Amino acid sequence: MLATVHSVTIWGIDGYPVRVELDISRGLPGISIVGLPDQAVKESRDRLKPAIKNSGLSFPGGKITVNLSPADLKKEGPYFDLPIAIGLLAAGGEIPLSVLERFAIAGELALDGSVRPVRGALSLSLSAKNAGFEGMILPEENAKEAAVAGDISVYGVKNLTECCDFLSGKSDKDPVQVDWDALLLEQNKYDLDFRDVKGQFQAKRALEIAVSGGHNILMIGPPGSGKSMLAKSVPTVLPSLSLKEALSITRIHSAAGMSEYSALMSRRPFRQPHHTISDIALIGGGSAPAPGEISLAHGGVLFLDELPEFRRDVLESLRQPLEAGTVNISRARGKMEFPARFLLVTAMNPCPCGYYGDSSHRCTCTVNQILRYRKKISGPLLDRIDIHIEVPALEVGMLMGEEGGESSQEVRKRVEAARHIQKDRLARETIYFNGHMNVSQTKRFCVLGKEERTFIEGVLETMQLSARAFDKVRKVARTIADLDGADRIGIAHLSEAVQYRAFDRNI
Repeated sequence: MLATVHSVTIWGIDGYPVRVELDISRGLPGISIVGLPDQAVKESRDRLKPAIKNSGLSFPGGKITVNLSPADLKKEGPYFDLPIAIGLLAAGGEIPLSVLERFAIAGELALDGSVRPVRGALSLSLSAKNAGFEGMILPEENAKEAAVAGDISVYGVKNLTECCDFLSGKSDKDPVQVDWDALLLEQNKYDLDFRDVKGQFQAKRALEIAVSGGHNILMIGPPGSGKSMLAKSVPTVLPSLSLKEALSITRIHSAAGMSEYSALMSRRPFRQPHHTISDIALIGGGSAPAPGEISLAHGGVLFLDELPEFRRDVLESLRQPLEAGTVNISRARGKMEFPARFLLVTAMNPCPCGYYGDSSHRCTCTVNQILRYRKKISGPLLDRIDIHIEVPALEVGMLMGEEGGESSQEVRKRVEAARHIQKDRLARETIYFNGHMNVSQTKRFCVLGKEERTFIEGVLETMQLSARAFDKVRKVARTIADLDGADRIGIAHLSEAVQYRAFDRNI
């Protein structure tokens, strides 16, 4: 007897429909699975029989052939345990065949018949919705996340018996409902606040500008000056997520198996990989391509602490994603694109010992050692970092004080206002922030008056800034003017922007 069950699988972060076709015929008992299954799919043969029998259901006898269509798409993971089991029961007469056309089914089976969660539930549900299915049946732990897709009924099941009873009409189930108000209440709830960082008002100002204009930033300072704490406070001043952004971020984390089965990620991600990370772990890829750290940071912050300690090839791999906002992975089985639009926040010591320029500690490094240390960061990568800010060690009086300045909520209001101005200005462009402007856009949107041109010419001669650095100064000045609500870039805006080129100064 022939039965067909609809399922979905993950390739990268996208879901793809799969037809699970089962045929039971005369012959030696056994299960054969075809259609490019990986080892995890093949091992479902050994899970199916005990799962069905331990659920009190009848396992059909005979030769069982399972075909996963389309045959040229690699099938990976345990998504097909549940649909194959349902197909076997339908072929044995336990479930009406007609009802299977209405649902897409996915889930892993335990030997006792319970259904275990799978990764990528939101992508699975979105794929099922786009394919026109009435409903989606998933493990109970995945149901809330899958229901976020909307316009598709999602049913969560605890075990194989519950799923069988629902499909055969022996029991009713209500689709999972999403409480959007409860999800939105979770936004902007952080353990850290901007005012928790003592002092460092210039660094806080630089971070506010970086967040407002989408400018990548490098913080340079001695150990213990607060660079890491400043970086971790950046998500607290980022604007609240829109539904579209939240869905995109949730899809990525869910496909990577990092969503913890919550309904929706309502806070912007903050990723801080260790400096020993490989280029594949940072960018993404592998034999079964998965999102890397830069995609997990999409819509949020990627923080690289101790920047010169990262391998050079790892840092160089950041160059294309920083420009494009996406990362393209090519493998023998095909190509895929992961989103990677994030704010890059980096930190480093000014020298190998960490105390160059610190009045309270003696630096033991030679000039050559300092130059070699700083040259670990290539010029092309530095060209993609708009703001370089020095973060000095805190004085004792400032450290013991209780005043930390403005709260994250106060700073976020200014950030949102500045971003709204940019949105209106760049409405006809393919970018959203000043930091993403190319040379042509910089000329159009960062026009300088006569006095401003005279001022910046003197700065260029004194600091010997490159053409690229000049463009960075203008873009940062444009963001500062937006924060001030000014239509044109003034000398005060340019003057402040020039201060954020610490790496362009001689040692």
